[in-house]
Amino acid sequence: MSELNLHTLKPAGGSHRERKRVGRGHGSGSGKTSGRGQKGQKSRSGSHSMRPGFEGGQMPLYMRLGKLRGPNHRKSMPLGPFRTHTTPVNVRELARFDAGTEVTPELLKQAGVVRSLKHPIKVLGSGELTVKLTVHAHRFSAKAVELIEAAGGSVVLVGPQPDPDAKPKKRRAKAPAAAEQEQPEAEAAPKPKQKQAPKAEQAEPEAAAEAKPEAEQAPAEPDEAPAEEEPVAEATDTNDDEDETPA
Repeated sequence: MSELNLHTLKPAGGSHRERKRVGRGHGSGSGKTSGRGQKGQKSRSGSHSMRPGFEGGQMPLYMRLGKLRGPNHRKSMPLGPFRTHTTPVNVRELARFDAGTEVTPELLKQAGVVRSLKHPIKVLGSGELTVKLTVHAHRFSAKAVELIEAAGGSVVLVGPQPDPDAKPKKRRAKAPAAAEQEQPEAEAAPKPKQKQAPKAEQAEPEAAAEAKPEAEQAPAEPDEAPAEEEPVAEATDTNDDEDETPA
């Protein structure tokens, strides 16, 4: 073996593979279109960085499919963190522990039964159990409880538990509420108003009422008018007499 120096360092045989050089002529087998075919979106640069679920602009599959509301069905919406998740552990996987062991979620992870404690652990009743254990978990199926207690063990619930006595909230009925609102409105409804006469008919009495005061004041004008006209008439007579005398 030759002396090991910096200029003689190289990777182990078969551990390094040179990358495929494309677009280097027809003879290479991947020239011209470089293995991408002719035209189209995926022959362009940047076409392989599209987001997951993108279908070229058409209606994507996750929007074409129908969805159910609520978190308890695989077709439910909204998806993601609103769903309920548990990590299942069957009783046959607990048989590896010695009798009298307190099986906790941390011990299950340490033994490799579960990979993560991110979700609550639920013990299911598949398999058989003959070892007396005290099992700590977030949920238990009825069959799992039966098998663990039949082997002389016990179950311990950990974490927050739902209240079994809690009653679901009842929604208020809309029909009775609407009926209650209609009754006060009917009681407080005002009496029907008398029909108003048309505007043309209303204008006639108003015009007549305005004409009456004018008619009452009208006779006072003739009394004053002659008093003003009498001196004018006398003046005209005197002028006529004066004109006639010199002639």
